Amino acid sequence: MKKLVLAEKPSVGRDIAKVLNCKKTGNGYIEGDKYIVTWALGHLVTLAKPSDYDKKYEEWDLQDLPIIPSYMKLKVIGKTSKQFNAVKKLMLRNDVDGIIIATDSGREGELVGRWIIEKVGVKKPIKRLWISSVTDKAIKEGFRNLKDGREYLNLYASAVARSEADWIVGLNASRALTCQFNTSLSCGRVQTPTLEIIKSREDEIKSFVSETYYGIDIECKEGTFKWYSKHSNNTRSFKESEIDKIIMQINNKSFDVINVNAKLKKKYPQGLYDLTELQRDANRIFNYSAKETLSIMQKLYEYHKVLTYPRTDSKYLSNDIVDTLKDRIRACGYSELRGVSSKILKNNIHTNKSFVDDKKVSDHHAIIPTEESPYVDDFTNQELNIYNLVVKRFLSVFMPPYEYEELTIEGTIGSEIFKAKGKRTIKLGFEELNKGETKDVILSKVNKGDKLKVLKIKKTKGQTEPPKRFTEGTLLQAMENPVKYMKHSNKELANTLNNTGGLGTVATRADIIEKLYKNLLIVKSGKQIMITSKGRQLLDLVPSELRSPELTAKWEQKLNSISEGSVKKQNFINEMKGYTKKIVREIKDSESKFKHDNITGKKCPQCGKFLLEIENKNGKYYKCQDAGCRYRKNVYKITNSRCPNCHKKLTMYGEGENKTFSCACGHKEKISTFNKRKQESKSKMSKRDVQNYLNKQNKKKDDDYDNPFADAFKNYKFDE
Repeated sequence: MKKLVLAEKPSVGRDIAKVLNCKKTGNGYIEGDKYIVTWALGHLVTLAKPSDYDKKYEEWDLQDLPIIPSYMKLKVIGKTSKQFNAVKKLMLRNDVDGIIIATDSGREGELVGRWIIEKVGVKKPIKRLWISSVTDKAIKEGFRNLKDGREYLNLYASAVARSEADWIVGLNASRALTCQFNTSLSCGRVQTPTLEIIKSREDEIKSFVSETYYGIDIECKEGTFKWYSKHSNNTRSFKESEIDKIIMQINNKSFDVINVNAKLKKKYPQGLYDLTELQRDANRIFNYSAKETLSIMQKLYEYHKVLTYPRTDSKYLSNDIVDTLKDRIRACGYSELRGVSSKILKNNIHTNKSFVDDKKVSDHHAIIPTEESPYVDDFTNQELNIYNLVVKRFLSVFMPPYEYEELTIEGTIGSEIFKAKGKRTIKLGFEELNKGETKDVILSKVNKGDKLKVLKIKKTKGQTEPPKRFTEGTLLQAMENPVKYMKHSNKELANTLNNTGGLGTVATRADIIEKLYKNLLIVKSGKQIMITSKGRQLLDLVPSELRSPELTAKWEQKLNSISEGSVKKQNFINEMKGYTKKIVREIKDSESKFKHDNITGKKCPQCGKFLLEIENKNGKYYKCQDAGCRYRKNVYKITNSRCPNCHKKLTMYGEGENKTFSCACGHKEKISTFNKRKQESKSKMSKRDVQNYLNKQNKKKDDDYDNPFADAFKNYKFDE
């Protein structure tokens, strides 16, 4: 008899199969003498749609709300149904007498595995593999200490409760808003508080009143010194008359040095990356969106196999990773980092609690390089940028701190205090990884008691600035730490939010932000995010509780109680059903109106109502203002097809046979020419394409990789 091991992703399944000595490849599984390893592709099963309960729900009608099924059905996700059927067949095999859930160690991972088992309807004994990393050592140790599946029933119950509550509340609230105000409106316990955070920042900016402030700089041959208030130690005053008076008092007087203080300081590495901080840095440095960064990370993790699992909220490593660190550092020795990598390996590698701590590793450890040496020539520029960020952070924790001397020169002119600060590098330490970013500020040598000649007195002037609008990077940070945006200072709820990671999860925040863009609730100008008129109106129309992070905090408290066994799942669901009835009633009773600010003078050819003009990063189109009318017409669309001349993305205009493609360089072509060119490019393969393919094949470790194109190269006509 054999045990079926169910992993969450194919890559993890292959890692487990290798450890369990499973080598025979089948349709969506790998089999050995004692084990069969299969996998989900993320979720294979989800909650059924309203129309799966009753066909009448295909049409959205306010009178049908709230939709609250007596029990929640599961359905197989269409896109991954092939893999579900493969897993189902394996679970029902007569020679399989038990199932080992090896999905991610956490609430959502439990849901992935259990929903598949529940949908199949299999009743075989369940064991649980609970590990925080997928090294060979961790997997072996995990299989030696498999847990009884019954220990995780409460965790599963809390996962189901979270999912069903989001369905019941989010679906009914969104449908009620859309039907009541006859426009597409979407809300939820995570996306709506996120939108509220953006609005509150926008309100701060709008209500901000700028003030003028003043200061004094004095220039000496030895450097420039800044005035500091005797009372507040501040360098600015909002009273110009005060600054003018001081300037008159110090005019034509010498500068007396009263203190020269040199301090040795150390700056330590920032630690390893979790996904949110990596997304923030990628947005700040490269202007990548959160979704874009996650997509690049997935490619580096699953395809290139050079980085570890990206969807992690931990910045620490577990002790079982320590033995692999030398191989990982060695793998980082490419191009300009070769010298740094070699230098680290020459010394004994020391770890400490700043980056290795079992207690601070949740479902997965921090993002670090794997032991695989990268083929950086195969990377896109984006992939190389993200890989470099992770590698530099990783190498930095093994390097000494940056040491520098901070020199402060303090003096007086009359009774007024002036200071200058300088910095001199002593040891670069980990800052060697960031060459050119650390700059010294050198001050001339002076001694206590020196009198310096004042060459110039300058009155400085500036304006106070409003808070900055959110970028995707800073918004991710706000979602991770939303406590300061809570209107009520409930410490218990605040602690719950902090302990559970804020709004959303590292895996879902990028999708939440993208959903806000897609629903036209926010727009981006450069890096800055701004709320739209539609977004503001939605927040005015949605029930107040759905706008606050407190709702998530309250849910998490109860979900934690369910996972601990102190609260029954059904009690929470019943409470959510009652809450849903309340908010649907509130929306139905609303006398507010929704006003479109993008309405055109063009009428819908299907229903006669005026069309809306929608413009986003993908193009521009018209759609009917009536939420029940599906009419939509493209004006132009940015495609992924490239211009044959300059290789920029082509813009598509028109529809059907009248489609045309144009580029900023002046290139234009009709749809017939475009299709002909595409067909011709498919029938040829350049030598470079072949070489790139072969390089990628050579670096694949998995012997079971079977490619149907491998024997077909001889049939291609190569471009010279």
